[in-house]
Formats: sequence, C-alpha cells, structure tokens
Amino acid sequence: MSRIGISIGDINGIGPEVALKAVGRSRWPAYAEFVFYGSEAIIREQARALGIPVSRKIRFHDVGVRAAWHPGKVRADASRLAYEAICAAVSDCRSGAIDAMVTAPICKEGFHKAGYDMPGHTELLAELTSTKNFGMMLMGGGLRVMLVTRHLPISKVSGALSRKTIQEHIELTGQALKLFGILNGRIGVCGLNPHAGDGGVIGREEIELINPAIRSIRKKGYNVSDAVPADTIFYQALNGGFDAVVAMYHDQGLGPLKMIGFDEGINVTLGLPIIRTSPDHGTAFGIAGKNEASPKSMKHAIALAVEMAGKQNPWK
Repeated sequence: MSRIGISIGDINGIGPEVALKAVGRSRWPAYAEFVFYGSEAIIREQARALGIPVSRKIRFHDVGVRAAWHPGKVRADASRLAYEAICAAVSDCRSGAIDAMVTAPICKEGFHKAGYDMPGHTELLAELTSTKNFGMMLMGGGLRVMLVTRHLPISKVSGALSRKTIQEHIELTGQALKLFGILNGRIGVCGLNPHAGDGGVIGREEIELINPAIRSIRKKGYNVSDAVPADTIFYQALNGGFDAVVAMYHDQGLGPLKMIGFDEGINVTLGLPIIRTSPDHGTAFGIAGKNEASPKSMKHAIALAVEMAGKQNPWK
C-alpha cells in the first residue's frame, strides 16, 4: 500500500475542489490510498455543494481546528487550519504513516493574518524537517526548472546569490534527475544578467559567482553548462539541449514554464527527508466555490508523489 497525504490548503480557495476531482476522476494504482489532512466536515460540505463525489480511496485526518468555508475570502481561521494540516502531514511522513505528501495552495496573506511569518510552503517544510539545504523544482510543459532564490524582491536577488548556494542548487538538480531515472542529466544554468553579463560589461555575477560555482560542481561529476543567457536557455531545453535548467530567481524560471505549461505545472521540493509535491498554482479565490477549477496540475502532482514514494529518497 502506498499512502499519499494531501494537505487541503486554504479551504476558501480551490485546493479541496481540485484534490477531490484529481483523486476521484483519475485511475490510480490499486495500491494507492489518499489521506486528506484538514477538516473532514468542510471537505464533505464542499463536495456536496459542488456535486463532486468523495472517492472511496480517500481517508481523512481531521486536525481539530475550527474554521468555516467562505469561498474567495482571506481568513485567519482558514490559514490556521491549513497550517495544522501541513504540520500533521509532515509528522506522518516522518513517522512512516504516509509515504509522501501533496500540498494544496495556501494564502500568504491569510498566514500573515493568522500570525505565521514565513515566505511560503517550501520554507515552512524545511523548518519542520530541520532541513538546511533544499530547493524548489518546477516541472511542466516539457521543462524542469530549479530556482536558486525563490520569494525575494528583485532588488535583493543579486545579494542573496553566492557560490555556495548556486553550487548547492545545481547539485540538488543533478540528484533529482538521477531520482527521476535520468543518468548524467544535462543541466543548463541561467546567467543573472542580460547576455549572461557579456563578459562583465553588463554585470559580473557570472564571472565572480555563477561560473566559479559551475566549475566546482563539475568536479563532482555533474554535466553542467557554463552560464547561458536566460533569453535562449529555455528554447534550448525545450529542444533537447538540457534535462533541467537552474534559474537564478523566481520569475526568470517560472515565466517560461508557466507560458507553456500553465495548467499542468507542478512543484517538487528537493533536499527534504520526505517526499513533497504540489500543483504550481495558487488559491484562485476568484473561482473558488464555482466548480470551475481544473484538477490537471493537482493530478500531475499526485502522480509524481506516487511515483517518487516508490523510490529511495537520496536526502532521507
């Protein structure tokens, strides 16, 4: 039996809807079972209201936080429920009660209202698992993209880069490719500046940080490019030049990926001692409670969790 936990995220968004649809409308292996973390009463309330059957493959782990369903509203009670659902799923992953977890979207504004100060899911999961070296890889539309920095203002990106962090994220990417069955995977690395700095004319991060990190990681046997201009590297990756791309900041990597794989993108957190995937979309408050949300991204996230749960986690 492979047990996949799904933390339902913000109940006022589309998380419960897409999770119910993804599990109920797809063919899953007989050995797969799903545990929804959050509030069973609210999930069943949404299922009734939206006319979505609750699959027999679903079990529930009620975390005991009181909240009310208000579609499209930012509320602290919904974020407290989402937070406790994440914590419970992480705990069960670590104890072996479940084999992997999939996280439905949370609302950062709601988390702030509830008193939780964190940039996002990825950082929370790292904190809960005491993980120092971790990364966020997005997949969709034929691309695999690792982000060296994540939820930072553009003005802070350059200062947050170092040879060490760049090297760590390239290595995580190589380890992930092996986990996915891609041996000697070709890793393309984005430059930070236009034209990858043009030899230092348009910035020196490539000379002082990025290419030195690449030279160091090559000594470990990884197949890595020099810094490549970001306006060409994704075209090369789509045409078979690279198996994964390492981007220096959030929108550099996710702009191209979402352009070609908006409704199917997924996120996998690398470096954790547990398996965690998620759909690459937000709470979509604008369509919450209207039965309009596509479960495609959630379905892909669950499928990857099922696949990864059967493999040896290199970071455990």
